[in-house]
Amino acid sequence: MPGSTYLWQERERNSHVAIIDPRHAAKQLIYERIFRSATFIAAILVLLILGGVAVSLLRGAWPALSHFGFSFVSREIWNPVTDQFGALAPIYGTVMTSLIAMLLAIPTGFGIALFLTELCPPLLKRPIGVAVELLAAVPSIIFGIWGLFVLAPVLQRHVQPWLIRNFGDLPAIGHLFKGPPYGIGILTAGIVLAIMVLPFIAATLRDVFDTVPPMLKESGYGLGATTWEVIWNVVVPHSRVGIVGGIMLGLGRALGETMAVTFVIGNAHRISSSLLAPGTTISSSIANEFTEAVGDLYTSSLIALGLLLFLITFTVIAAAQAMLRRLERRSGVVA
Repeated sequence: MPGSTYLWQERERNSHVAIIDPRHAAKQLIYERIFRSATFIAAILVLLILGGVAVSLLRGAWPALSHFGFSFVSREIWNPVTDQFGALAPIYGTVMTSLIAMLLAIPTGFGIALFLTELCPPLLKRPIGVAVELLAAVPSIIFGIWGLFVLAPVLQRHVQPWLIRNFGDLPAIGHLFKGPPYGIGILTAGIVLAIMVLPFIAATLRDVFDTVPPMLKESGYGLGATTWEVIWNVVVPHSRVGIVGGIMLGLGRALGETMAVTFVIGNAHRISSSLLAPGTTISSSIANEFTEAVGDLYTSSLIALGLLLFLITFTVIAAAQAMLRRLERRSGVVA
């Protein structure tokens, strides 16, 4: 009978309706509150740890900052014998090596990510992607050893003499390539840093480019756009927030690198106009001298270097967040 069939279906449907138990609902509410409290405590804990690090660095650096004042940041001298310290040379080395690394790593990582997502044959896509990710797993000290014993001799014998010969006499940038070819120095450290941050940038940009909806790219091709036009007018605008995030991730990695830079930068507390000359960075100075620091002022000066690196990194991250928010607002307006 049709009527009995309908009643049977309604009875079957109603039998699957869950009956809400008040005790079960109360228990779930308690679990929900515990979960919310735990996540809130974890978030506050991060802020407390960050604040504790800042306070500890400021406390340890205060003797040096109060003794030297602003001149600690503005002068180049670093003489433990006479207790005269200045952070200008490490700051200069940190900024220059990171700048060289980003100038080399950003275009290369951008090209790798675009090749893997847009141009790479399916047979090669996975092996190349795995190789890029494995490069990020290599310890930094291995890069330092490789840079000292393999890269530095090659640069000293072939690359740096060529740079001196072809660019040393140019009017605007010639001073960057003057001097003897040491092999180690600011340029070598920047190249090693570029190789180290390259997999982070390439992997991040690859994942960002993969999030572009295929329909957008297919629409561009359907309108007669070339591959370059689709990349430049569709993929890049859709991914610009993630691109900035990946670049800032690599920059943060470059600013704080220690061991690899210590091997190849030369560890000289001086500023030279040439990129071929030895130099130092904040992290390499701390790593080299902290165990040898005698006296409160010497130790406090090294901690002050750590505080400066903390401030530089924090400033870079804050600037990146501000840029990302601006890009997101602009994307929202366009949409």
